[in-house]
Amino acid sequence: MQHNAYLAIKKKNHMELEEIYRRDLNLLVALKVLLEENSVSKAAVRLNLSQSAMSRVLGRLRELLKDPLFTRQGHKLIPTERARALNDALHEPLEAMRSLLTPSDFEPYNCEQRFLIATTDYAMQTILPFALQRIYSEAPKISLEFPPLQHDHLLNQLTSDGCDMAICRPTGPVDPLQHAKLGLVSVFCMLSRHHPLADKPMTLEDYLAYPHAMIAISDGVKALIDGALRGYPERKMALRAYHLEAALAIVDSMPLIITVPADLAYLVADKHDMVIKSLPFDFRPFEYSLIWHPRCEHSPAQVWLRTLIKEECGKLIDKRIHDMGLA
Repeated sequence: MQHNAYLAIKKKNHMELEEIYRRDLNLLVALKVLLEENSVSKAAVRLNLSQSAMSRVLGRLRELLKDPLFTRQGHKLIPTERARALNDALHEPLEAMRSLLTPSDFEPYNCEQRFLIATTDYAMQTILPFALQRIYSEAPKISLEFPPLQHDHLLNQLTSDGCDMAICRPTGPVDPLQHAKLGLVSVFCMLSRHHPLADKPMTLEDYLAYPHAMIAISDGVKALIDGALRGYPERKMALRAYHLEAALAIVDSMPLIITVPADLAYLVADKHDMVIKSLPFDFRPFEYSLIWHPRCEHSPAQVWLRTLIKEECGKLIDKRIHDMGLA
């Protein structure tokens, strides 16, 4: 009983949002202008109203606030104590509204936002590191976090999980998500210099005969490879891992054929004295994309980061496509 009485008192003392919505809050702006000018005629000029219209606004304010608000002294309005109190109370919320509604130019250097970018292992190893220098040179105060991309839960990652964008090959329709193409990606093989196939062309029969490792190959790309090999004997999969180091640890003791994203082969083959081979079967390069939720479409910070990633990563992928002869 006491709890119900408390709720009744609270409801009586606190105006609900729905009730505020039904009030003309422009009247409070008019009151602030009247308090600054102490003149109906001068307030009318500032609000682009006629003097009679401004007088009607003052009448509505008096009715809304149950106070005369001003007394007249010659041509000047003298605020009542209630009006003075309202003047102090209105300053902060009206300034907040002014700031909220004033367009501001985004300055990357002053941005302190935290961005979550869901990425594949491929993107994390071969694309994003090359954009980071420009990102942090333009916005040194931001924070970046790269949660692993979950293809089956991409929409959830970009909504309820709070990720700002994702970099991946979409495995299905992305609606209602937005996307921009970054470029074509393909898959190559790498072999040790000591591999029996290192100095000779690799046939499909050779490819199927040796043990395999898959490095930084997503489920979606693996499905593309498996689909291209449907009907052929199953490969012996010795290793599947996120990072190349796992395969390098055993490459001298096992004649591995290491299947990797073409960009990774492009970056690390010389460093690790590996030989690059094309896949010995038809495999078409696929699109990699930057994906985001419509909720982020018009955010100045998000637009800046997306534009930078598209420029840097797209340029990078395009160069590698030509260098590797994929275009």
